[in-house]
Amino acid sequence: MTRVSRRQLLALALGGAAAVVGGAGLWWTSGRRFTSGEGDELAEPEEFTSHDGLLELDLETAPERIRIGDREVSMLAFNGSVPGPTLRVAPGDTVRVRLRNSLDAPTNLHVHGLHVSPEDNGDNPFISVDPGQTFAYEFTLPADHPPGTYWYHPHRHGYVADQLAAGLFGAIVVADLESIPVTRERVLVVSDLTVDSSGNLASPDLMEQMMGREGELVVVNGQVRPRLAAAPGERERWRVINACTSRFLRLQLNGQSMQLLSLDLGRLAVPREVPEVVVLPGNRVELLVEGQEGSHTLAALPVDRGGMDGMMGGGMMNGSRPGASAPVELLTFQVTGSPVDALPPVPAAPAPRDLRGEPVEGRRRLDFGMAMGGGRMGPGGGPGMMAFTINGQEFDPDRIDADVAGGAVEEWTLTNSSPMDHPVHLHVWPMQIVEEGGRTVAEPRWQDVVNVPAFGEVKVLIAFDDFTGRSVFHCHILDHEDLGMMGTVRAR
Repeated sequence: MTRVSRRQLLALALGGAAAVVGGAGLWWTSGRRFTSGEGDELAEPEEFTSHDGLLELDLETAPERIRIGDREVSMLAFNGSVPGPTLRVAPGDTVRVRLRNSLDAPTNLHVHGLHVSPEDNGDNPFISVDPGQTFAYEFTLPADHPPGTYWYHPHRHGYVADQLAAGLFGAIVVADLESIPVTRERVLVVSDLTVDSSGNLASPDLMEQMMGREGELVVVNGQVRPRLAAAPGERERWRVINACTSRFLRLQLNGQSMQLLSLDLGRLAVPREVPEVVVLPGNRVELLVEGQEGSHTLAALPVDRGGMDGMMGGGMMNGSRPGASAPVELLTFQVTGSPVDALPPVPAAPAPRDLRGEPVEGRRRLDFGMAMGGGRMGPGGGPGMMAFTINGQEFDPDRIDADVAGGAVEEWTLTNSSPMDHPVHLHVWPMQIVEEGGRTVAEPRWQDVVNVPAFGEVKVLIAFDDFTGRSVFHCHILDHEDLGMMGTVRAR
């Protein structure tokens, strides 16, 4: 692949002062379909693995020409690839990343889902790495950090959606404490994009930003419907990351059973067979798939995540409901050949912590809402933009929205007064979901992205353990986050 100059990529609109591709929006016009390149064997990103408790690497964010199907597309990339390299670490490891910004806009780095320090040069969302600068990140995972699938991406407020949509993301794998018997494992990073006739990413219009952009082309590891091959009886572990800016993924594998091993962090006590699974933006799932003869398709089925019907005067938004398109084929899983011997059962995982037996030291109610108006809404804001708020306020990095005691357990009631779902992400400290839609969640379920449905409510418990400092919580429809739907939490 060939590096291109920043000047050539001005049309990418990555930084708030960019040119809009007129009329392109998020939909194809005739003659722009990606055809060849479909069905190639799945390729996985380069991997960096820790040694002797340390992982050190350089990451550069830069414009690149990336081949997607039969097209050369102007994107942004970590170290020249989309996705960026996969980072493999173990509990207790120290990670040092030298991030060089070769973009024309500020950026930074967020290690999504990792329970590490938010202070100084850790997982600090308030850091801004200006164009041409290099910043040295360093953090240490606790010795009891949950194994699982995590990921990284930029989190510089006001630029997050554009930079993620352009290709800046990569996987993080925290190793298991006890090995799981599988034939192989695969990292599957799902993203979406829309490309104009010149091979540039189409910029979202005002309505698409307010709804949360969804690119029409959905790819896995940057590939169009790649092919996976296995023999009957082989057991695969699929680490699936939803790196889409706004799209919900309702995954179904036709003619083939799959078991849910993990959602976001840790493992289920016992893998559970599921006909389908919903993966929110930012969520990760681990699936066990045992090969059954035949050709199978992993598809993302439509998800109605609400809309903006009636939110604007004159009926302008009537019928605007993202996420309700036709199913999207993500990959094919071809199982042929001679059957192999069955693998031993997957060992049971330890029972997760249940905060319901611990004293609660604070209770908060946070409403994720939308209203007409506009204060500061990031570089993409402008006249007529919808305000996306938490408790009626847009994000202010100088304001503390939740001041908590380090080590305390708090109960947060997350409400949604808007007609669109908001998947809520809390950095550093995961959430135990205890109530959804007025119903108690029976088993301990831990996630770091929790969907709060339109006009709905979810109750979670949070243990602010191990670390103090400032971090954030926000809607992971990243256009909404950039437009103000983020708050600051401080553990002291």
